[in-house]
Amino acid sequence: MILQIETATTSCSVALAQNGQVLAFKEINARNMHAQVITVYIDELIAQTGGTYASLDAIAVSCGPGSYTGLRIGVSTAKGLCYALDKPLIAVETLAAMAGGAAAENGIDSNTLLCPMIDARRMEVYTAVFTATGEMIKPTAAEIIDTNSFSDILAARQVLFFGDGADKCIDTLGHNPNARFLRNFVNSATHLTGLALEKFNRGEFEDVAYFEPYYLKDFIAGKKAGEN
Repeated sequence: MILQIETATTSCSVALAQNGQVLAFKEINARNMHAQVITVYIDELIAQTGGTYASLDAIAVSCGPGSYTGLRIGVSTAKGLCYALDKPLIAVETLAAMAGGAAAENGIDSNTLLCPMIDARRMEVYTAVFTATGEMIKPTAAEIIDTNSFSDILAARQVLFFGDGADKCIDTLGHNPNARFLRNFVNSATHLTGLALEKFNRGEFEDVAYFEPYYLKDFIAGKKAGEN
């Protein structure tokens, strides 16, 4: 049984999966709730499924890119459990999990490309491009979106944009007939299931002592009210 944690965006989501099937999950999509609910959700899922912490085989965490604070909370929780329980840690790239979740939930045509987007600042997003089968064809990057973004790909293929970063790009990219938008997509720990199982079966685990989230960009703290 794998405990799966997703905190890379405003969504705080936890799931339990066994043999590639989700047994139960709990999640909330709200800002600044991660630290308050994550351990409560984990306790509730363990109790709900009749398991124990000792019965877990591994802990998987969405490792970024995404919110600095959200990633820090999710990875710290996962590492703490791995230390306490002596369980392996599995890191799942957030954008890859999003692409897999969108493909599984929406019956994506094999010719359509998937472009998950995580909101950064202003018109910047964290993004990558995947085929419907999960192959990454444009690597993860921080992109400032303008009317020419993805023009080479959109000239030849339909592209499905989704995630909280895509919502702010509709006016900029929506003029292209090959640009499609999946609205109201929310990151979920359930999206980690397939990738986490593949890594578990390959024994692809992280060094718990040294593992850090994939922030992609350095953290820039905002000024508090009244500061010059």
